Parts: sequence; structure tokens; C-alpha cells
Amino acid sequence: MTRPGTTAPATDGGAAPNKGDLLSKVSVGRISEVIVDQIRLLIRSGQLTAGDRLPSERELCERFGVSRVTVREALRVLEATGLVDIRVGARGGAFVTAPSSRMVGEGIADLISLSSLSAVEVTEARMIFELGLVPLVCERATADDIAALYEICDRATAAAEAGDYPLALSAEWHSRFARSTHNRAIALLAESLHDPMIRSLQEARSTAPSHGELGVEEHRALVDAVAARDVDRATELMRVHLTRTAERVASHEG
Repeated sequence: MTRPGTTAPATDGGAAPNKGDLLSKVSVGRISEVIVDQIRLLIRSGQLTAGDRLPSERELCERFGVSRVTVREALRVLEATGLVDIRVGARGGAFVTAPSSRMVGEGIADLISLSSLSAVEVTEARMIFELGLVPLVCERATADDIAALYEICDRATAAAEAGDYPLALSAEWHSRFARSTHNRAIALLAESLHDPMIRSLQEARSTAPSHGELGVEEHRALVDAVAARDVDRATELMRVHLTRTAERVASHEG
């Protein structure tokens, strides 16, 4: 079954249709949104890939049977969501682009935030997620990764000694730890948890005002374990580290 305003891809083994032929006239709903849906579907199905140039505005108007204003509105939406890059000049136009990891992460983060997840739920998810990535970090972390993690620890120690430890530093360390897996999917998921993590840490701090300061030293010990490629030690440290946050968050919401 095809979506309204779309054309099903060939399934009889014959030649695949021209990409332009898959863009059909629309007449339902908010027209610009239907156009966006059609182009997004082509990108998700792989029939349009990064670097491909969309037809000109004039061609899109003819194929969709709409005005240039409507086409431009659809292109603005696609550009805002990071799916196309609008270029000007003789060789300009709308080109399909791979969304940046930051933009994808922010999109997931928005979904998580709008879901009104509790701090307990976020912390439970972190325990499953972060404990699972420890072995990969121990295996794949480079000298640069380890140096970057120690550098965050140094800043955190200085802040704690000054009596002004920002929880954003904790979130930064955990995001950088996840990136040390050198797995883009994991990095995206970690990025999406950044803001919800800070909110959950704030709840933990409301229960224990010194929350975060002990974590600074645990972060450093974790980097020591990663540098030594000691998976068991790193896993146990991460378990203790996250369990304390979970207990404090549960106490606050209880």
C-alpha cells in the first residue's frame, strides 16, 4: 500500500523508474507538507542519496502541480530539517545532504523531552546503555580519546575545588565517553540523552547537594581503567557510578 501522493517503486524486476517520475501531483492536506513527505520518502528509501540534486523549482512546480511559493515553503522545511542544502549561483539548487550528527541528536533529544520522561526512566535507560558500551570503549578508545576524557576530568576537578561544579561537565564527560566507542549510532544516542541527563542529575543534586563531586573522581578512575583496557574494573566503576544517581533520583521522586 502506498502513501497518498506517492508512487510505488517497481517490483516486477523491470527498470527502476526515473527519480523525477516518483514525484507526483498532490491535492490533499497541507500541500507543502505532502511534498516534504514525498521527498523524505525517496531519501529514506535510498532512491535519493546525499549529493543528488533535486529538480529545479520550475520542474517541481510542474511535477507537483503547485505554485512556486508552495515549492519554496517545502524546500525551506527540508533545509531546516537538514535533508537538503540550498545553494545559489549558476550551479545552485537543492541538494540532498546527510544530516549532521548534532542535528539528528537534537531531533531525538526533542522527542525524548516532549515525551515527559521522568528522571528515573532516563537514569534506568542510562544504566542499560552506558554499561553496555564500556567494553567497546575499553577496546577502541584511542590515545586522543583518553587524553580528552582526562582533560574533562581536570576541568571538573578544578571546578569542584572552587565549589562550583556544573553538572554540564558530567554530561560532557559521558557524551565524550560514548564517542570513544567510535560508533556513530552510539554517539547519536548519547547526544540525545545530554539534556535529559542534566535534568536527572539536577534532581539527584536536590537530594544530595554534593552530588557530582564524588563522580568527578569516579570519572577519572574510569579513564584509568579504560587506559589499562580493564573491562571488568571499568564496568564495576560505571555500575557504582550510575547506581548512586539512580538511588538519589528515585529518592527524590519517591
